[in-house]
Amino acid sequence: MLYLNKDAIEYIGIQWKKQLGVIRDTLHVMKDADVAQPVKPYLRYRNVINRIIAMPAYVGGNISMAGIKWIASFPGNLKKGLQRAHSVTILNEADTGIPLCIFNTALISGIRTAAVSGVLLDEYLQLRPMKNKLRIGITGFGPIGQLHLQMLGAVAEGRELDIRIFDLQGVDETRIPTHLKDKVTISDNWEAAYENADIFITCTVSAKPYVNLPPKPGSLQLNVSLRDYVPAYRNWVNMIVVDDWEEVCRENTDIENMHRTTGLGESDTVTLTNVICDHLLDNLDPESVIMFNPMGMAVFDIAIASHYYHLAMEQKAGVLLED
Repeated sequence: MLYLNKDAIEYIGIQWKKQLGVIRDTLHVMKDADVAQPVKPYLRYRNVINRIIAMPAYVGGNISMAGIKWIASFPGNLKKGLQRAHSVTILNEADTGIPLCIFNTALISGIRTAAVSGVLLDEYLQLRPMKNKLRIGITGFGPIGQLHLQMLGAVAEGRELDIRIFDLQGVDETRIPTHLKDKVTISDNWEAAYENADIFITCTVSAKPYVNLPPKPGSLQLNVSLRDYVPAYRNWVNMIVVDDWEEVCRENTDIENMHRTTGLGESDTVTLTNVICDHLLDNLDPESVIMFNPMGMAVFDIAIASHYYHLAMEQKAGVLLED
């Protein structure tokens, strides 16, 4: 079995356009129904704000890999100087079940998260080739916010970017890539990052919604942290995109709260699979507001991990463990 940690993943590096390609390939495999993905269970004990989630999946097609991600999210860790999320991902050979690789790092999970956002962002930008100036807001600049900033720099390369970042704990400017520093402004509040943003990204650990202002017409709202928008926000959105309705309409997400208080149903949403594979954005009015709510799907974790496993074998990264 191959063992990969954060150092090994950083040694291999992140090529965002290739990661987006992996996610797109996986969406087409999902369209062909060549996947297996049980609804993930949440393990809670003592303080119920904490959770450890099991995420098993099989992805067919040219990926052909099974596995599981076991990810812990303890928001209180931040006050202890620890990362909020810790995860281990295990890959199994699809035909035999033999364990091939173990990833002992949350970085691989974060790459998956930003790459999934990146696929919808890329689709959004492709339909706006003349929009060379982009105002972008990010609220929350922990590891997930930082990875989204990196991804943005790659996907929106060549466009004039005005990026506003806010974090309740302050923004660590050393985490801003050098080539993006002159494009970034630190905001004093989320409103300053949000207002007039063509793209707004939530990467917080917020326990309750606060985004209560109307969006810019034609904007893309990437609700990565899932618990930031008030239920009435639904009235300002023209297309609500989810990765999986059954997964995202629970656990006190914004989608669940919209479902409970406004009657939002599955038929009122579209899936990322349909958006990409069926090109649902092609005929959308340019002034339409799109809101993406990704709960996180194990098939994407397994696909990205599989991609890194093959790269690690090619580059001789990581450590081979004896049985």
